[in-house]
Amino acid sequence: MVPSTRVSFGRAAIASVRYGLLTLGLIIVGFPFLWMIATSLKAPEDMYSLSLVPKTALWGHYADLFRQTEYGVWIVNSAIVAIWTTASVAVFDTLVGYIVAKFSFFGKQVIFLFILSTLMVPTEMLIIPWYLISTKLGWVDTYWGVLFPGFMTGFGIFLMKQFLESLPSELLDAARIDGLGELAILAKIVVPLSRSALATLCILTFLGSWNAFIWPLIVTQSDDMYTIPVGMAFFSSEAKDSSNWIQVMAGATLSIFPLILVFICFQKQIIRGIATTGMK
Repeated sequence: MVPSTRVSFGRAAIASVRYGLLTLGLIIVGFPFLWMIATSLKAPEDMYSLSLVPKTALWGHYADLFRQTEYGVWIVNSAIVAIWTTASVAVFDTLVGYIVAKFSFFGKQVIFLFILSTLMVPTEMLIIPWYLISTKLGWVDTYWGVLFPGFMTGFGIFLMKQFLESLPSELLDAARIDGLGELAILAKIVVPLSRSALATLCILTFLGSWNAFIWPLIVTQSDDMYTIPVGMAFFSSEAKDSSNWIQVMAGATLSIFPLILVFICFQKQIIRGIATTGMK
C-alpha cells in the first residue's frame, strides 16, 4: 500500500505543478488582453490604473472611435483582404499540393524544393519587388496591391501536400477508371477527405491576413484603403491625450473579437488538421 500511495502522491504533485504552470502562463498571456478591454471602458483619469474592473463602463469610447476615424471602412477592408486571400489560398494551394503529392513528372522534387525555399525568405526582403510590381501595374493603394502577395503560399502548399500524400492512391485510380476527370476527383473525393487540413489552412491564412501590417502599410496611401492594423497605427501615432489612447484600446479590442470567434468555432479543426498533417 505504501508504494502505491507514494506513486499516487507523486502523480498528483506532478499534475499540480503542470496545472500551476498552465495557470501562470494563462495569467501572463491573458492579463494584457483583459487590461486592454478594461481600459477601453475606463474614464480618461483611470487609464493607467491596473484594475481590470472599470469604476464606470463608458461605452461611448467605441462610438467616439467610429466618429473620429474611418474604423468602419477599415473593418470592411480587413474583411475583404482576409476573405479573398483565404479563398485564393484554399483553391491554389490545394491544386498545387494535389499535383505535387499525387502526380509523378520530371523535376517534381526540384519544384517542391523551390516552393519550400520560399519559406526561408523573410517577408522584408520581398517588399521591394512587390512594390515595384504594384507600381508597374498601377496597383498601389488598391485591393489588388494588398492582395496579390498572398494569393498562393509555400506553407499552404506544403501543408496540403503532406496531408494529401496520406490519401490512398488506389481510391483516386478507381475514380479515374470510373471516368472521373482530375477536377472532378479533386472536388468530389480529395477536398471532402481533406477538410481538416483545408480548414486549418483557411483559418491560419485568415488570421494572418487579418493581422497583416507591413505590406498593407507600404502599399496603401489613403484612409479609405487602410486595414485595421494600419489605420490604428496611424491613429495611435496621432494620439495626444488619454482619451485618444482609450479609443486606441477600443479599436484594438474590436479587432481581436473576429479572431477569437473564428478560433472558438474552428479550434477542433485546427488541432485535428495540424495533428494529422504529415502522417502517413
